[in-house]
Amino acid sequence: MAGPLEGIRVVDVSAVVSGPLCTMMLADQGAEVIKIESLIPGEVLRLSPFARGGLTSFYTNCNRNKRAIALDLTREEGLEVVLKLVRQADVFVQNWRPGAAGRLGLDEPSLRAINPELIYCSISGYGPDGPYSQRRVYDPIIQGLSGHAAVQINPQLPIRDLVRNIVADKSSAYTAAQAISAALFARERGQGGQHIQVPMIDASLAFFWADGMLAHTFTGDDPPGGRTLYETYRLSETQDGHLIYFVATDAEFHGLFRALGHPEWVDDPRFDTVAARYQQENAEALGEKIQEAQLGFTTEDLLERMLAEDVPCGPVLGLDEIFNDPQLIHNESILEFEHPTAGPYRQARPAARFDKTPQDPTRRMPPLHGEHTDEVLSELGYSESEIEVMREAGTLLEKP
Repeated sequence: MAGPLEGIRVVDVSAVVSGPLCTMMLADQGAEVIKIESLIPGEVLRLSPFARGGLTSFYTNCNRNKRAIALDLTREEGLEVVLKLVRQADVFVQNWRPGAAGRLGLDEPSLRAINPELIYCSISGYGPDGPYSQRRVYDPIIQGLSGHAAVQINPQLPIRDLVRNIVADKSSAYTAAQAISAALFARERGQGGQHIQVPMIDASLAFFWADGMLAHTFTGDDPPGGRTLYETYRLSETQDGHLIYFVATDAEFHGLFRALGHPEWVDDPRFDTVAARYQQENAEALGEKIQEAQLGFTTEDLLERMLAEDVPCGPVLGLDEIFNDPQLIHNESILEFEHPTAGPYRQARPAARFDKTPQDPTRRMPPLHGEHTDEVLSELGYSESEIEVMREAGTLLEKP
């Protein structure tokens, strides 16, 4: 098989990241994805920087393994193409603002009428209704509403900040992809088609909650206390740079003490057990001692000492250094391609490894704007002359 979702057909009218990244994951897992874009300018990510040969890096990283067609959906014949695709599809994905799909005749009830078994996925900023539902939204706004920005605080500069990547968009994409797979599984068990709603604000909050809301999980008059992860996560400074380590158990702490050249701390009653270290006075004293001791070593030396003591640790790699990391090289985590117009490019391999139905991220390169329009329309039964008439009428993109 070409992946666990081989044979599944997806119609994707989504844009930017939350929808396209979702459908790319389905495509990597074997689904046949038809991406529908507007005529001008097409998918908005085609306008992003880092562009070459008709592709941008942002578009490339969210749209491999798809075929792309360009249509004017406001024209009746353009809409009819989509409806023909939907009749043959298993999944339809859109991330328009609530109400937009209905104005085009592509809302869930309309498509359910022509394909009762369809899995229809709506990704939105805030959900289908409610006080925010009609607001325009992008990732950083959702970060601010879901707790992510609240905890991005460096103690040396206590100002809230954003996670500097689109964590809300990406968590929504992963949520939608998992939900679609679950709905397909339920359909195989006789539950039929269904409508999936994925509000970004909910997906982002759920993604954040497991660790971000430790201090806000238990309620009542006597909530338990402690230190949260966002209060402890930070880089560790050395003589010549930084490294990252994280210790939780007594054994790990004792290994850290030895790596720092202070084995006597293992027997110090203030620091020898989890319970002792949780006491605020002891925690503050230990933190100061560790910070001072770290400055006595270079990054390379301290990493070597920590690894010898089985302390969970690692370097702070620059983006260019990622490509030379021994474990990533061993895992073949980074793929290299040669696009006929955009030239050489790299992407991350899908993380999940299936032993019987392996993913294939190399089936199709990211498509140029409207690259497969004629091919897909021909498969739907349109003749060359019909396609040309649609092109002359402005329903299809002009050939380059």
